Amino acid sequence: MELQSIIKQNHLGLLFQQGLFGVEKESQRAYGDGSVATTAHPKAFGSRAYHPYIQTDFAESQLELITLPNKKLEDCLRWLSAIHEVVLRTLPEDEYIFPMSMPAGLPPADQIQVAQLENPEDVAYREHLVKSYGKNKQMVSGIHYNFQFDPELVKALFNAQNEIKSAVEFQNNLYLKIAKNFLRYQWVLLYLLSASPMVDDDYFKNGVPQDLSPMVRSLRSSKYGYVNDPDVIVSFDSLNAYVESLEHWVNSGKLIAEKEFYSNVRLKGSKKARDFLQTGIQYLEFRLFDLNPFEPYGISLNDAKFIHYFILLMAWLDETATQEDVELGQQRLGEVALEDPFSVTAYSEEGELLLFALLDMLKDIGAEQTAVKIVQEKIMQFSQPNNTLCARLVNEIVKAGGYQQLGAKLAKQYKAQAFERFYALSAFDNMELSTQALLFDVIQKGIKTEILDENDQFLCLQHGDHIEYVKNGNMTSHDSYISPLIMENKVVTKKVLAKAGFNVPQSLEFTSLEQAVASYPLFEHRAVVIKPKSTNYGLGITIFQQGVQNPDDFAKALEIAFREDQEIMVEDYLKGTEYRFFVLGDETLAVLLRVPANVVGDGERTIAELVAHKNNHPLRGDGSRTPLKRLSLGEIEQLQLKEQGMDIFNTPAKDQIVQLRANSNISTGGDSIDMTDDMHPSYKALAVGIAKAMGAAVCGVDLIIPDLTKPAEPTLQSWGVIEANFNPMMMMHIFPYQGKSRRLTLDVIKMLFPELKI
Repeated sequence: MELQSIIKQNHLGLLFQQGLFGVEKESQRAYGDGSVATTAHPKAFGSRAYHPYIQTDFAESQLELITLPNKKLEDCLRWLSAIHEVVLRTLPEDEYIFPMSMPAGLPPADQIQVAQLENPEDVAYREHLVKSYGKNKQMVSGIHYNFQFDPELVKALFNAQNEIKSAVEFQNNLYLKIAKNFLRYQWVLLYLLSASPMVDDDYFKNGVPQDLSPMVRSLRSSKYGYVNDPDVIVSFDSLNAYVESLEHWVNSGKLIAEKEFYSNVRLKGSKKARDFLQTGIQYLEFRLFDLNPFEPYGISLNDAKFIHYFILLMAWLDETATQEDVELGQQRLGEVALEDPFSVTAYSEEGELLLFALLDMLKDIGAEQTAVKIVQEKIMQFSQPNNTLCARLVNEIVKAGGYQQLGAKLAKQYKAQAFERFYALSAFDNMELSTQALLFDVIQKGIKTEILDENDQFLCLQHGDHIEYVKNGNMTSHDSYISPLIMENKVVTKKVLAKAGFNVPQSLEFTSLEQAVASYPLFEHRAVVIKPKSTNYGLGITIFQQGVQNPDDFAKALEIAFREDQEIMVEDYLKGTEYRFFVLGDETLAVLLRVPANVVGDGERTIAELVAHKNNHPLRGDGSRTPLKRLSLGEIEQLQLKEQGMDIFNTPAKDQIVQLRANSNISTGGDSIDMTDDMHPSYKALAVGIAKAMGAAVCGVDLIIPDLTKPAEPTLQSWGVIEANFNPMMMMHIFPYQGKSRRLTLDVIKMLFPELKI
């Protein structure tokens, strides 16, 4: 098959670069000194029987972090980042993820427990590996890189040729060609990306081999790593030969199962190799790669892209490696693995020529210039071995005083980074914080998740055959369709609640600014709230707690409200304290006191300076991606200051509280204080009834209550409903300014997937 000419003639260069990518990353859990942890796999990660993201490999201590297939490498590594952050924040305080491939501080063999999986066959398989290879070699970790061509490419290539009549055979030949060429030239990737130069002496069962240098390129990929018996040679001459030779070694007892064949390329897509003859190879798993300890997640995006281009080159090359070539490649891999990391490799000329061929391919397929730069940097490393990953690692090991010491230092650094913004998932920081919190929990508990629309916060959650769709972290199929439509219209909300017998303040609605301004005499000296009919996050709301005293201020507040909607409301201001109730189903799960935006004087700084200082708090930001919103000094805030006889240039006395807003929304700079345990149960029951009147499974209810300790009475003097919210910002309950955190996202998951028993 003339793949190059087919791609060029049919303009398939862009499609050739598409595919599906996945990463599986093994890592040891370790203590603060870098030694391997002897604790059991944390129960917080749910069941390994179905967990799609967090598994264990050989041992209880050996994490296996898995990304689902992604069309973009960028997204693949984003998920790997998110999974890491979930794991690091869930591990015990004294445990870390060790960033090196070779283990350090290995415990005695009797303290290394094989993974205690629910399937007895999986445990028995690991016990077999112990007898065959010993425990220490099983503790080696690395990156497995999965790649599948876009099926449309394979189809187009097949249709453009006439040599092979079977689509399955064509697909098998394509993937087998890549596998064979990869095994022939895999040493190139090892030279550039290896990072396992040494290991503790106790790793070796019979002492350190006398012929082993103090520092090498990759112990993991050498004969001292986790490899099969040299007698086990599987033929790659053809798929039939591969299947028959692999089955031979299993039937002879040299391998207990096909998966015990530890090739640096695995053919994937079926449990049994023989099935490939009928159903076809679906994708390839490349298992060569050491962990990059300088990357928090074990692999950089540029290196992941380089591996992708290298895989494409293996298909692009005119020649296809023979079995002799495959065995030559394995021999060179072993030689390069044991070279001095600072030496020019014995095969540098071949490596450079191969990467120059890669540059030619990138030009022919119209790859981005960034791809060319990545490859050019790799070419330079053949003449400058000091710049290879392994050489740089050796230098850092020496500086740190040892392999284990460097690993411990980096492990602590990466865990600290994961906690810098503990309330967010950095890879998905463009999403709302409530959605990020839900993502954290579904990753932790093992619910398969697809982001359907990142900008619109739309997720698809799946456990087995059970699928649920979630928007904004809490809007689900459990709500009625009409529910959010009612709640986004404040006029309708009040009328529905009044009909249901709940206390609501009196109000008038206006559809024109002129009409509303003309109504000033009706509200003069009355305490009122002016707000848009349909709004959220406290936008456009002005409160005159002391009564409307000035027609110009009244007109200004009306103008602000009309900016947010074509219809506005002027309603009576209820005296008391406003509380937010979070209702899910038949229960109020959380209650917040939201303190309106304010600053506290120090007798020295102006109000403007106090606002700037308070906004420096690390939890304050845009309010959708941070738990607290930065304070503003806009028109509404300045009206509020005017009502107190102040402006932004005043210097408040020490401990003087200056209100910047009368409404208490967190989204306008308010502070959140958990009051769940203090609130009288009668108000919690009222909130549940209000949510049911709205037809909502999940709802935020705002009540004005003068005294939260007294039971509710059926009058406005006892309590009143201000609003009901269909998107009630779970984040302010999860990350309150003061008080107990309420992990409401877990309650949403329990509602959606009761079978999980979380």
